[in-house]
Amino acid sequence: MGLGAQHPPRSISKLRGDSLKLHSIGRSSGLTRPVIGRISTSLLESKAVRADSVLFWKNAIPPVDVSGYLAVLTPDKNPSWQAEVPLVHSVSNLDYLTDGDVVSIGPNAFVRTLYRRDSSHNFILFTDQCNSYCLMCSQPPKPVDDSGRLREHYRLVDLIDKDTPALGITGGEPTLFKDDFIKFIDYCKAKLPSTALHILTNGRMFYYRRFAEQLGRIDHPKLMLGIPLYSDVDSEHDYIVQARGAFEETVLGLHHLARYNVPIEIRVVIHKQSYKRLPYLAEFISRNFPFASHVALMGLELTGFTNQNMDRLWIDPHDYQPQLEKAVGILSWSGLQVSIYNHQLCILDPTLWPYSRKSISDWKNSYVEECQDCIRMEQCGGFFQSGLLKRSAFISPFPPL
Repeated sequence: MGLGAQHPPRSISKLRGDSLKLHSIGRSSGLTRPVIGRISTSLLESKAVRADSVLFWKNAIPPVDVSGYLAVLTPDKNPSWQAEVPLVHSVSNLDYLTDGDVVSIGPNAFVRTLYRRDSSHNFILFTDQCNSYCLMCSQPPKPVDDSGRLREHYRLVDLIDKDTPALGITGGEPTLFKDDFIKFIDYCKAKLPSTALHILTNGRMFYYRRFAEQLGRIDHPKLMLGIPLYSDVDSEHDYIVQARGAFEETVLGLHHLARYNVPIEIRVVIHKQSYKRLPYLAEFISRNFPFASHVALMGLELTGFTNQNMDRLWIDPHDYQPQLEKAVGILSWSGLQVSIYNHQLCILDPTLWPYSRKSISDWKNSYVEECQDCIRMEQCGGFFQSGLLKRSAFISPFPPL
């Protein structure tokens, strides 16, 4: 649609709409153990395929035969039919589920969507544990033993569509599983050979050269590690991640990964503690990590620890545009690929628009009232759903030409 074309009216509820619900809770009968299965929205003839499947039945007419399925899932609150397999009913907000999606169902009828075949934002939350305690962590770490999750992760990989273009692995800190992490990446390579893996890690475990070597030896053809670096000054980086010595470990880890040909992306979250030295950090990156495949300069997500540390972190993105523009210029001039994530186009200087990406996962992406008549909304990264209550004072729609 051209810039001067008329856009159809959009409802404010759609613009502001709730984040996509990746979970629901219903009521169950016959479910005594956790189930992880691939969604089928119609009856399958093959019993072998049924053995890995959860039937998602939205038809008011009862299914003829559900034998062999792992379970039956339905939004019906009062199903008048009996199932030969575990039945989970009264689930809501899961209408988006379609054939090939993967869900986990607990004995308490808690349903989690683990994978959506038609989404480009699939990820595995590898662990809740972490060895950093970042001021702006969006997924606060928990000191729990979640080693049992590995079975779920392997099961999920077995069920994912082999043509899935990309899969994220995040946490917590996935590398804390050490050898089990290495084995899992090798398993992904074998089971999903054409699927790109993007792993979010603080990179500190790669301070140990042998660990970096083990990952490099897998020689995954489509692997990328996203590693944060928040300052060119060690004490500032360590303060932001709340871990003494983290800067040294991360910097050495980056070099060890490069030594073993593991592609890396450097990620910088911009906030009150990091924006002032952003141009200096850009120069530090260009001089010390010219091997980086990508540098992402990221807006703040207002969730998790960010809300607890708002006074220390929040700055209107409009106010750091000079530093951001200079940093992008340094990185680009150095030949590094650079992108701006989690920012709205109306905040960015027009010279930065070519670097802006729609990076927020679809299940938590939203827009605000001011966006309703903006002609650039389709190109804009929008907002995190969690960031709708506090945002830049300079949000302003682009009027029709």
